[in-house]
Amino acid sequence: MTADVDVVPELAYGTSGRHMDVHRPAPSSSASPVVLLWHGRGAEERDVLAPLARSAARLGVVAFVPDWRPDAPDGGRTQLAESVAFVRENAARFGGDAERMVLAGWSLGANAVLGVALDPAALGGWRPRAVVGIAGGYRSAAPTTGTVPIDDASRAGDDQVPPIPVHLVHGTADPIVDIEQSRELRDALEERGWPAPLEELATDHAGIVMTEYSVEHQRCLPSTAAHAVDAGTRTAHLLARAAGITVA
Repeated sequence: MTADVDVVPELAYGTSGRHMDVHRPAPSSSASPVVLLWHGRGAEERDVLAPLARSAARLGVVAFVPDWRPDAPDGGRTQLAESVAFVRENAARFGGDAERMVLAGWSLGANAVLGVALDPAALGGWRPRAVVGIAGGYRSAAPTTGTVPIDDASRAGDDQVPPIPVHLVHGTADPIVDIEQSRELRDALEERGWPAPLEELATDHAGIVMTEYSVEHQRCLPSTAAHAVDAGTRTAHLLARAAGITVA
């Protein structure tokens, strides 16, 4: 499925005055699945994930991309929770189905979404349809829970709550977050009977979301490099599949 993409920018959410953008496909007669996509450690970097969000929207998902601040006093936990609440309450306004919501994150954002997957109480008992961890590091405390996903994975299933689907993707040439962290998490979950397929792509930390790091701008910017376009496209396809969309 391909579609034109409409972008609704600068939506305020929560009590902190942060903003999010919505990337949505052309209007349809039925509601589309939703992906909430959290950026990494840099404060207010929703623009970094715009190429990935647009690519996913072309496949038929409504992609919400919020700013959040990992340097907030609580590590960003309140803002992340407020972004979830906003999307659950407002998805229908933008053609989305909040009951078919995937939580995805890149880098530190991936750490945060795995915290949600592994702790049913992280968001007051609410659980997404699936989670997607993109180039995540899982050996440090998740902003959403304060616990370490790798450690939590060793206890996965102990609470008798059915696991939700976990999808992982990571670049084999990532110099920022070693791909071994995703492999370690996959292995830990699979040892507990919790499948967590890992897609390994020939790209780096920025290329996995269709960007490249600019020293001049001190920021990741959209990339046209072949490895980034290919990897970012495949990451977008993974988001769509996690949301229940069949893609080639």
